[in-house]
Amino acid sequence: MGANSSSISELPENEYLQKLSGSEPISENDPFWNQLLSFSFTTPTNSADLKLLEEATISVCKSLVEKNPRTGNLGSLIKVFLSRTKELKISAECQNHLFIWQAHNALFIICCLLKVFISRMSEEELQLHFTYEEKPGPSSYGAECEDLIEELLCCLIQLIVEIPLLDITYSISLEAVTTLIVFLSCQLFHKEILRESIIHRYLMHGRCLPYTSRLVKTLLYNFIRQERSPPPGAHVFQQQTDGGGLLYGIASGVATGLWTVFTLGGVGSKASAQLEQCSPLASQSLLLLLVLANLTDAPDTPNPYRQAIMSFKNTQDNTAFSSSNPHAFQINFNSLYTALCEQQKSDQATLLLYMLLHQNSNVRTYVLARTDIENLVLPILEILYHVEERNSHHVYMALIILLILTEDDGFNRSIHEVILKNITWYAERVLTEISLGSLLILVVIRTIQYNMTRTRDKYLHTNCLAALANMSAQFRSLHQYAAQRIISLFSLLSKKHNKVLEQATQSLRGSLGSNDSPLPDYAQDLNVIEEVIRMMLEIINSCLTNSLHHNPNLVYALLYKRDLFEQFRTHPSFQDIMQNIDLVISFFSSRLEQAGAELSVERVLEIIKQGAVALPKDRLRKFPELKFKYVEEEQPEEFFIPYVWSLVYNSAVALYWNPRDIQLFTMDSG
Repeated sequence: MGANSSSISELPENEYLQKLSGSEPISENDPFWNQLLSFSFTTPTNSADLKLLEEATISVCKSLVEKNPRTGNLGSLIKVFLSRTKELKISAECQNHLFIWQAHNALFIICCLLKVFISRMSEEELQLHFTYEEKPGPSSYGAECEDLIEELLCCLIQLIVEIPLLDITYSISLEAVTTLIVFLSCQLFHKEILRESIIHRYLMHGRCLPYTSRLVKTLLYNFIRQERSPPPGAHVFQQQTDGGGLLYGIASGVATGLWTVFTLGGVGSKASAQLEQCSPLASQSLLLLLVLANLTDAPDTPNPYRQAIMSFKNTQDNTAFSSSNPHAFQINFNSLYTALCEQQKSDQATLLLYMLLHQNSNVRTYVLARTDIENLVLPILEILYHVEERNSHHVYMALIILLILTEDDGFNRSIHEVILKNITWYAERVLTEISLGSLLILVVIRTIQYNMTRTRDKYLHTNCLAALANMSAQFRSLHQYAAQRIISLFSLLSKKHNKVLEQATQSLRGSLGSNDSPLPDYAQDLNVIEEVIRMMLEIINSCLTNSLHHNPNLVYALLYKRDLFEQFRTHPSFQDIMQNIDLVISFFSSRLEQAGAELSVERVLEIIKQGAVALPKDRLRKFPELKFKYVEEEQPEEFFIPYVWSLVYNSAVALYWNPRDIQLFTMDSG
């Protein structure tokens, strides 16, 4: 890294950057811009070099902040970039590498400067810096530009949606997405959620607004396509024989004379290894999409990006668009589904899946109708299975996705018809053959048990139990291990209940002789554990009353551990729900007694199957169907906005912010 680091650390001394941030105004037509923008610079990807780049940029920025009100050089740089982007589409079609290269370099410098400006000044101050101009003179860009921020934002969006994605345009497309993220990064430097923002206003009104659906669609397609970064050199100049060689020679001569040509993030570095496996453009596009979708509504208008995400349809859907939503569009749902299935290892993709299932009824209907739902559910289960390695937000999102899916009876039926072979990541037991439904139950129960012993998060418990409850009436042919785990969980809860009860009793006895120390709130603990026990009994009861004959393994597990339920028969909180369970235990116990002693497992199951047919259904008391629906809490932005920005902070390609500057979240919550 040595040579690379020294190259970055020399940037503040670079004569061209010194001139840009100096006290002399530079006209837009000055040859200086060609010199400044003719450099070869591979954007750093590892955090150490990104930090160095940030520090180098800060010193340039300090000078620019001071001098820009008199020189207007920031505005001139932006106008130079804007004038060059006018020809970008043609340049891409004509393979004009030089033009695209210089436009990219201009945007790279703008992005680096903006990032520092935004982290160190208010939006109002930033806006002022965009208004400073050199004294009037001929402008290659044109005097019609009234609002440079809006012009730049609009230009970036146009660049993303209109420039074809080729090897030579990949870098500038990525830089445009990155710059939009940087523009929105002012949220990072505020503790409170931004509800009024100058940048938000530009993006939700005026010239940017008509591009809403195209921007969302392009970002989604970038995510879907997962285009890999072109090989090094593909986006810089190629030697040409038809007169292009001289141009190349001049440009590369300027480049090596200006900033040392170097590549950062060597082959052995972690960051570059990660980038080799994925698409930086797809990753960055997804982050921008999540940021845009989670902007707060303006006082006078709902967030148009969220509206677009809520309403887009399948390309095969020929129904008319609703006139109430001008931002609707169509996208290939099959491609989207495939990408969502393949990318669930990242928080970002799981969050996108959550948003689509929760907010877009077209996507939800499509997903639930898929006959290969296991391709989506298995990666979600794997997230939950590896709960120790995931951050809590990722686990929540995965769990809520399951809860949303289990609201659908068709889903709850179909998952028991999908038979899976050899689930290699499930380590507790070899599962050579199991239904998707039974595996789902196993993973959710494991999550509850993990939560009971480690995090003790009531929210996690509630959602796990709600998902099980939603499925319970449709439990079919439960795997014997899944049936055992249901009863084992009940056993664990029962022991915990007895322990808390004992602690409460001892504490009460002790308190009679001493008034010194405050009592632990065992009553509250007892309430919580009894709520969970009640829910588990309701889940077992729901399965028995709705699909007893389909689940001999559950009846077997129930009979095997029947003593567990004894203490709850007379408990006032559980008496009603215990009636059916008690009846089932009594009914099958008597049939087994009649069959004699020393029965094999196979014989017991046979007796259970016969008994299930013989048990009169009207003897089981009917309870209301267990149905839980996921509802977002009030002010969901208080959760989602810090979460999304923590993902940007931790995952964005080639973006570094000083952790000491971050106000929105504490560093350990990211």
